[in-house]
Amino acid sequence: MENQLKPFWNKYFKFDWKLGVFLLALICIPRFFLVLKANQTGSYGAIGAIMVVSALVPFLFLSRFGRNKIGIKKTNKIGALILALVAGVAFSLILYLIGTELYDTSYQNWYVYIAKSYNIPEVISADDKLILFISMAGTGMIFSPVGEEFFFRGIVHGSFARSIGEKRASFVDSSAFALTHIAHFGIVFIDGGWSFYLIPTFIWVLGMFLVSLLFFKTKQLTNSLWGAVLCHAGFNLGMIYCIFYLL
Repeated sequence: MENQLKPFWNKYFKFDWKLGVFLLALICIPRFFLVLKANQTGSYGAIGAIMVVSALVPFLFLSRFGRNKIGIKKTNKIGALILALVAGVAFSLILYLIGTELYDTSYQNWYVYIAKSYNIPEVISADDKLILFISMAGTGMIFSPVGEEFFFRGIVHGSFARSIGEKRASFVDSSAFALTHIAHFGIVFIDGGWSFYLIPTFIWVLGMFLVSLLFFKTKQLTNSLWGAVLCHAGFNLGMIYCIFYLL
Protein backbone atom coordinates (compact mmCIF):
# COMPACT_ATOMS: atom_id res chain seq x y z
CA MET A 1 0.00 0.00 0.00
CA GLU A 2 1.25 3.47 -0.83
CA ASN A 3 2.19 5.68 2.09
CA GLN A 4 -0.06 8.65 2.71
CA LEU A 5 2.71 10.78 4.20
CA LYS A 6 5.56 12.27 2.21
CA PRO A 7 8.85 10.40 2.71
CA PHE A 8 10.39 13.16 4.87
CA TRP A 9 7.60 12.95 7.46
CA ASN A 10 7.73 9.16 7.67
CA LYS A 11 10.84 9.58 9.84
CA TYR A 12 8.82 11.44 12.47
CA PHE A 13 5.15 10.48 12.19
CA LYS A 14 2.70 7.82 11.25
CA PHE A 15 -0.57 8.90 9.67
CA ASP A 16 -2.56 8.46 12.88
CA TRP A 17 -4.10 10.36 15.80
CA LYS A 18 -0.72 11.59 17.04
CA LEU A 19 -0.20 13.51 13.80
CA GLY A 20 -3.72 14.89 14.17
CA VAL A 21 -3.00 16.18 17.67
CA PHE A 22 0.28 17.69 16.49
CA LEU A 23 -1.41 19.52 13.61
CA LEU A 24 -4.25 20.80 15.80
CA ALA A 25 -1.73 22.25 18.24
CA LEU A 26 0.43 23.64 15.44
CA ILE A 27 -2.42 25.47 13.69
CA CYS A 28 -5.29 26.00 16.12
CA ILE A 29 -3.45 27.41 19.13
CA PRO A 30 -1.71 30.24 17.20
CA ARG A 31 -4.90 30.85 15.23
CA PHE A 32 -6.96 31.19 18.40
CA PHE A 33 -4.78 33.98 19.75
CA LEU A 34 -4.37 35.64 16.37
CA VAL A 35 -8.15 35.91 16.05
CA LEU A 36 -8.45 37.39 19.54
CA LYS A 37 -5.72 39.88 18.68
CA ALA A 38 -7.46 40.76 15.41
CA ASN A 39 -10.74 41.36 17.24
CA GLN A 40 -8.91 43.76 19.52
CA THR A 41 -6.95 45.63 16.85
CA GLY A 42 -9.36 45.40 13.92
CA SER A 43 -6.55 44.11 11.68
CA TYR A 44 -7.45 40.74 10.15
CA GLY A 45 -4.60 40.19 7.68
CA ALA A 46 -3.05 37.43 9.78
CA ILE A 47 -6.30 35.47 9.72
CA GLY A 48 -6.21 35.28 5.93
CA ALA A 49 -2.61 34.12 6.16
CA ILE A 50 -3.40 31.30 8.57
CA MET A 51 -6.22 30.13 6.31
CA VAL A 52 -3.72 29.87 3.47
CA VAL A 53 -1.35 27.93 5.72
CA SER A 54 -4.19 25.61 6.76
CA ALA A 55 -4.99 24.90 3.12
CA LEU A 56 -1.34 24.11 2.41
CA VAL A 57 -0.88 21.66 5.30
CA PRO A 58 -2.15 18.59 3.35
CA PHE A 59 0.18 19.45 0.47
CA LEU A 60 3.14 19.81 2.85
CA PHE A 61 2.54 16.57 4.74
CA LEU A 62 0.73 14.19 2.40
CA SER A 63 1.70 12.39 -0.77
CA ARG A 64 -0.53 12.62 -3.81
CA PHE A 65 -2.05 9.31 -2.78
CA GLY A 66 -2.65 10.64 0.74
CA ARG A 67 -4.34 13.81 -0.51
CA ASN A 68 -6.62 11.71 -2.68
CA LYS A 69 -7.50 9.47 0.28
CA ILE A 70 -8.56 12.42 2.47
CA GLY A 71 -10.81 13.76 -0.29
CA ILE A 72 -8.81 16.30 -2.28
CA LYS A 73 -10.12 14.99 -5.57
CA LYS A 74 -12.66 15.76 -8.26
CA THR A 75 -16.28 14.71 -8.02
CA ASN A 76 -18.95 14.49 -10.69
CA LYS A 77 -21.83 14.56 -8.20
CA ILE A 78 -23.12 17.98 -9.29
CA GLY A 79 -26.52 17.59 -7.65
CA ALA A 80 -24.89 16.72 -4.32
CA LEU A 81 -22.57 19.73 -4.60
CA ILE A 82 -25.55 22.06 -5.16
CA LEU A 83 -27.35 20.44 -2.22
CA ALA A 84 -24.25 21.01 -0.06
CA LEU A 85 -24.21 24.71 -0.94
CA VAL A 86 -27.93 25.10 -0.18
CA ALA A 87 -27.60 23.19 3.10
CA GLY A 88 -24.83 25.52 4.25
CA VAL A 89 -26.93 28.61 3.50
CA ALA A 90 -29.92 27.08 5.32
CA PHE A 91 -27.87 26.34 8.45
CA SER A 92 -26.56 29.91 8.55
CA LEU A 93 -30.14 31.23 8.43
CA ILE A 94 -31.16 28.93 11.28
CA LEU A 95 -28.32 30.32 13.42
CA TYR A 96 -29.45 33.84 12.48
CA LEU A 97 -33.01 33.14 13.59
CA ILE A 98 -31.86 31.63 16.89
CA GLY A 99 -29.51 34.54 17.60
CA THR A 100 -32.04 37.27 16.84
CA GLU A 101 -34.84 35.48 18.72
CA LEU A 102 -32.74 35.12 21.86
CA TYR A 103 -30.51 38.20 21.81
CA ASP A 104 -31.94 40.61 19.21
CA THR A 105 -29.19 43.04 18.13
CA SER A 106 -27.07 42.90 21.30
CA TYR A 107 -23.48 41.73 21.23
CA GLN A 108 -24.63 38.44 22.76
CA ASN A 109 -25.91 37.68 19.26
CA TRP A 110 -22.95 35.99 17.54
CA TYR A 111 -23.67 37.53 14.14
CA VAL A 112 -23.86 41.03 15.63
CA TYR A 113 -20.46 40.62 17.24
CA ILE A 114 -18.89 39.08 14.14
CA ALA A 115 -20.35 41.96 12.09
CA LYS A 116 -17.90 44.30 13.86
CA SER A 117 -15.07 42.74 11.87
CA TYR A 118 -16.68 43.75 8.56
CA ASN A 119 -16.48 47.47 9.39
CA ILE A 120 -19.67 48.32 7.49
CA PRO A 121 -20.10 52.13 7.51
CA GLU A 122 -23.21 53.33 9.32
CA VAL A 123 -24.01 55.56 6.37
CA ILE A 124 -23.57 53.79 3.03
CA SER A 125 -25.41 53.84 -0.27
CA ALA A 126 -27.20 50.72 -1.51
CA ASP A 127 -24.76 50.38 -4.43
CA ASP A 128 -21.69 50.72 -2.22
CA LYS A 129 -23.16 48.26 0.26
CA LEU A 130 -23.74 45.72 -2.51
CA ILE A 131 -20.15 46.12 -3.72
CA LEU A 132 -18.84 45.66 -0.18
CA PHE A 133 -21.10 42.64 0.31
CA ILE A 134 -19.90 40.99 -2.90
CA SER A 135 -16.28 41.62 -1.90
CA MET A 136 -16.74 40.21 1.62
CA ALA A 137 -18.85 37.28 0.43
CA GLY A 138 -16.33 36.39 -2.27
CA THR A 139 -13.48 36.37 0.24
CA GLY A 140 -15.54 34.52 2.83
CA MET A 141 -16.54 31.83 0.35
CA ILE A 142 -12.96 31.06 -0.66
CA PHE A 143 -10.36 31.44 2.07
CA SER A 144 -11.91 29.91 5.19
CA PRO A 145 -13.90 27.16 3.40
CA VAL A 146 -10.83 25.88 1.55
CA GLY A 147 -8.41 26.43 4.43
CA GLU A 148 -10.60 24.97 7.17
CA GLU A 149 -12.04 22.06 5.20
CA PHE A 150 -8.71 20.92 3.79
CA PHE A 151 -7.40 21.08 7.35
CA PHE A 152 -10.23 19.92 9.65
CA ARG A 153 -12.29 17.62 7.39
CA GLY A 154 -9.17 16.72 5.42
CA ILE A 155 -5.87 15.92 7.03
CA VAL A 156 -6.98 16.14 10.68
CA HIS A 157 -10.03 13.97 10.12
CA GLY A 158 -8.02 11.52 8.03
CA SER A 159 -5.34 11.10 10.66
CA PHE A 160 -7.85 10.41 13.43
CA ALA A 161 -9.96 8.17 11.20
CA ARG A 162 -6.98 5.85 10.71
CA SER A 163 -6.94 5.33 14.49
CA ILE A 164 -10.55 5.56 15.70
CA GLY A 165 -12.76 5.30 12.63
CA GLU A 166 -14.68 7.77 10.49
CA LYS A 167 -17.58 8.50 12.87
CA ARG A 168 -15.47 9.17 15.95
CA ALA A 169 -12.98 11.15 13.88
CA SER A 170 -15.83 13.40 12.71
CA PHE A 171 -16.64 14.16 16.36
CA VAL A 172 -12.99 15.01 17.02
CA ASP A 173 -12.51 17.35 14.07
CA SER A 174 -15.93 18.95 14.69
CA SER A 175 -15.08 19.54 18.34
CA ALA A 176 -11.74 21.09 17.45
CA PHE A 177 -13.41 23.31 14.83
CA ALA A 178 -16.11 24.42 17.27
CA LEU A 179 -13.75 25.19 20.16
CA THR A 180 -11.42 27.12 17.87
CA HIS A 181 -14.37 29.37 16.97
CA ILE A 182 -14.71 30.59 20.56
CA ALA A 183 -12.10 33.13 19.49
CA HIS A 184 -14.54 34.39 16.83
CA PHE A 185 -17.39 34.65 19.32
CA GLY A 186 -17.44 33.86 23.02
CA ILE A 187 -14.39 35.68 24.30
CA VAL A 188 -15.40 39.11 23.04
CA PHE A 189 -13.64 42.47 22.96
CA ILE A 190 -16.17 45.28 23.44
CA ASP A 191 -15.65 48.93 24.45
CA GLY A 192 -11.99 48.39 25.24
CA GLY A 193 -12.43 45.34 27.46
CA TRP A 194 -12.80 41.56 27.33
CA SER A 195 -15.96 39.66 28.26
CA PHE A 196 -17.18 36.08 28.12
CA TYR A 197 -20.82 35.21 27.35
CA LEU A 198 -21.38 31.74 28.83
CA ILE A 199 -24.79 30.73 27.43
CA PRO A 200 -24.42 32.45 24.02
CA THR A 201 -20.98 30.86 23.68
CA PHE A 202 -22.41 27.43 24.43
CA ILE A 203 -25.07 27.89 21.75
CA TRP A 204 -22.50 29.20 19.25
CA VAL A 205 -20.08 26.33 19.92
CA LEU A 206 -22.91 23.80 19.61
CA GLY A 207 -23.88 25.42 16.31
CA MET A 208 -20.30 25.22 15.05
CA PHE A 209 -20.10 21.57 16.11
CA LEU A 210 -23.33 20.68 14.30
CA VAL A 211 -22.43 22.57 11.14
CA SER A 212 -19.07 20.76 11.17
CA LEU A 213 -20.91 17.45 11.17
CA LEU A 214 -22.92 18.80 8.24
CA PHE A 215 -19.68 19.62 6.42
CA PHE A 216 -18.51 16.06 7.03
CA LYS A 217 -21.80 14.61 5.76
CA THR A 218 -21.54 16.63 2.55
CA LYS A 219 -17.99 15.39 2.11
CA GLN A 220 -19.34 11.84 2.34
CA LEU A 221 -22.28 12.66 0.06
CA THR A 222 -20.01 13.98 -2.70
CA ASN A 223 -17.09 11.62 -1.98
CA SER A 224 -14.87 14.70 -2.04
CA LEU A 225 -13.72 17.52 0.22
CA TRP A 226 -15.22 19.89 -2.36
CA GLY A 227 -18.62 18.98 -0.97
CA ALA A 228 -17.55 20.20 2.46
CA VAL A 229 -15.92 23.28 0.94
CA LEU A 230 -19.12 24.21 -0.92
CA CYS A 231 -21.30 23.63 2.16
CA HIS A 232 -18.93 25.81 4.20
CA ALA A 233 -18.97 28.44 1.45
CA GLY A 234 -22.78 28.40 1.52
CA PHE A 235 -22.76 28.86 5.29
CA ASN A 236 -20.41 31.84 5.03
CA LEU A 237 -22.49 33.35 2.22
CA GLY A 238 -25.64 33.07 4.31
CA MET A 239 -23.95 34.49 7.41
CA ILE A 240 -22.53 37.46 5.52
CA TYR A 241 -25.91 38.13 3.88
CA CYS A 242 -27.55 38.13 7.31
CA ILE A 243 -24.94 40.55 8.63
CA PHE A 244 -25.31 42.94 5.71
CA TYR A 245 -29.04 42.83 5.08
CA LEU A 246 -30.97 41.24 7.95
CA LEU A 247 -29.46 42.59 11.16
